[in-house]
Amino acid sequence: MPAGDWRSWVVALWVVAIAAILRFVKLGFPPTLVFDETYYAREAQELLDHGVEWRYDYDDAGNITADHGPDYVVHPPLGKWLIAIGIWLARLFGDQPTTVASISASAVGWRLMPAVFGVLSVLILTRTARRMFRSTILGAAAGLLMALDGMHFVLSRTAILDIFVMFFVLAAFACLVIDRDHRRAHWLRELDNGRNPASGGKAARLPLTWTTIPWWRLAAGVLLGLGCGVKWSAIFFVPVFAALIYLWEANLRRTLGVPHPWRDALLDEGTWILTMTALVIPAYLATWTGWFATDTGWKRHYLADQGHTEWPILGALYNLLAYHSDVLGFHTQLTSSHPYQSSPWQWLVLGRPVAIYWDTEPRCGAESCAAEILLLGTPVLWWAFLPALVAMTWFGISRRDWRPLAIGAGAAAGILPWFYYDIADHRTMYYFYALPAEPFLVLAVAYVLGCLIRGPGVGRFGYGRVRPALALPQDERRLYGTIAATTFVVLVAICFWIYYPIYVGDSIPYEHWYRRMLLGTRWI
Repeated sequence: MPAGDWRSWVVALWVVAIAAILRFVKLGFPPTLVFDETYYAREAQELLDHGVEWRYDYDDAGNITADHGPDYVVHPPLGKWLIAIGIWLARLFGDQPTTVASISASAVGWRLMPAVFGVLSVLILTRTARRMFRSTILGAAAGLLMALDGMHFVLSRTAILDIFVMFFVLAAFACLVIDRDHRRAHWLRELDNGRNPASGGKAARLPLTWTTIPWWRLAAGVLLGLGCGVKWSAIFFVPVFAALIYLWEANLRRTLGVPHPWRDALLDEGTWILTMTALVIPAYLATWTGWFATDTGWKRHYLADQGHTEWPILGALYNLLAYHSDVLGFHTQLTSSHPYQSSPWQWLVLGRPVAIYWDTEPRCGAESCAAEILLLGTPVLWWAFLPALVAMTWFGISRRDWRPLAIGAGAAAGILPWFYYDIADHRTMYYFYALPAEPFLVLAVAYVLGCLIRGPGVGRFGYGRVRPALALPQDERRLYGTIAATTFVVLVAICFWIYYPIYVGDSIPYEHWYRRMLLGTRWI
């Protein structure tokens, strides 16, 4: 790692401060529910009131007009519990509801935790990128790019679930990167103590002590379970991350000269990998604590209602399984059309963003005004993702670098499964489903920027080898690469500033709004 860790924290906190200021300024606008907040913010309040989701009918002012009892919902409760914490905190500090009578806090309350988790995700990405690339500057660049991304920005200011899924997936990946470094540090100490892994047998295995237990790996399993407790789509990352661990451990043993690296990695680490995977289940079940603790949740006593014996614990688990069967049926049959739906192949090219707020009240001073919150990634950044993935793949193969595989695997887990649902089930999908993949896409861009700056040679940044005859002198490479990387980050910042009015719902002249619709009706 580069020296000066406290300086790196100063840089990271500077990036986090930018992200926080952007996300918390005007967080309460618009003061009304927008897009799917009408479901998740209200369900968060219902969890505070009943411990489970509850079905009400509402009038146009948000007042409750009918009570239908426990509600059948199709997403696990953790994300809504997190939104509920924001509502509770807002009320604790004297916040008063404004236009939504059914929620006991203003819009700042129900959007508070998405903003907090959005800012924390910028911090985690900054530190993870620094650890992966051994560069404080590249870590800051990665964090700044995500802080200035329109989709991440808008979802950090909207009370829907996807920002929480992304956070838990990113946090789990960060734990695995730390675990990778720790395992190598343990082996280095063993080598310094005279252990010879190449001799095989016990010498090729780490001794089992309190410090050699892969705590960070186990924490990743818990975090993935919590991610599944927000949306089931986090499950896509579980087998991918497990495979990454195995590959890393096998390659480590091959580097150490272990006679049978792939076999020994399976024997030594297989139990820990299975334990990490198994921890997903209790962590997920823990997110249903409110449902278990009450008698009023949907299908909470399904067996008893059918006239069957309901055993303690096992009966509750069977009832939850019956509930999940209904939810699975809903998701596999979700094929109704929507004006803002999109296919996965459109996501990286911004083929169909989502309008979550629209108003034409003449507040801009012009004859015709438009106020919109458009869920759209910063175009300069998102249109760089595909070229960055291609370049990263080339660099990874030519330089035999482990990082492109890890980054590409995370991006693939966040996007490729949706192609199956698009082809097999014709499922209705939306652009914001790609958010869990975004940190990996940003890491791909940061990696390529690092390659441009550092150039060939192993060096302490470890970018691998290319033939010196094909390379510029190192000083020139660093100069030109730094100029190119800085220019790109500045262009992303300028693009974000240009689109900022349609990320926060500012009222602007209609012609100014229309100029920002670069893909015409695809963005309208």
